[in-house]
Amino acid sequence: MSRALLRSVLELRAPSQRLFTKPATSIVSSARAFSTTPPILESLSTKHVKNATNPSENQARPIALKKSHPSPPPKPIDESVKNLLPFLAAQPGHYITVHIHGFPYLVQEGDQIRLPFRMPGVLPGDILRLNRASVLGSRDYTMKGAPHIDENVFECRATVLGTESEPLRMKIKKKRRSRRARRATSKHRYTILRISDLTIKTAEDIESQ
Repeated sequence: MSRALLRSVLELRAPSQRLFTKPATSIVSSARAFSTTPPILESLSTKHVKNATNPSENQARPIALKKSHPSPPPKPIDESVKNLLPFLAAQPGHYITVHIHGFPYLVQEGDQIRLPFRMPGVLPGDILRLNRASVLGSRDYTMKGAPHIDENVFECRATVLGTESEPLRMKIKKKRRSRRARRATSKHRYTILRISDLTIKTAEDIESQ
């Protein structure tokens, strides 16, 4: 019985050794094939004989400064505007509709404007140029923009007088069937401007700019 068991063990061990010997040969052969492959070298791009040499090849290139929103070139003034602009400038009592943060204001020189907000970054005594207007006129002539008038036609300046605050507001907020009441307070501040200068330019002044 012992000889039969020994013979069966030897028969089982023989095929296992055959299985393990085959991958080893395949690994060695693959390693040899990998090591014997020649490296692939890319050819460097060479200049053509007829190409001229670049004189600024070794010089440092300057950094290009590009504007995200370049200013458009000034548009020429129409002939009708050139002919009627002196009559508009000659008459007294000019009025203008200026736009400040999207709010239109019909004003004359010397008027005060109370903005419905507190303008940031200004102090009392600062002079602001208002370059956004939709209507400019006098007693007999009126100039309208589409949607705005060219800022080179007029000069409108405003002086910051200061800020003023409204009285303290208090509102009681309460829900039904609840004794709890909450008080909400608010006190807004407003900027005061005075139109100090309103001048209409002539065609010669616009062309000289």
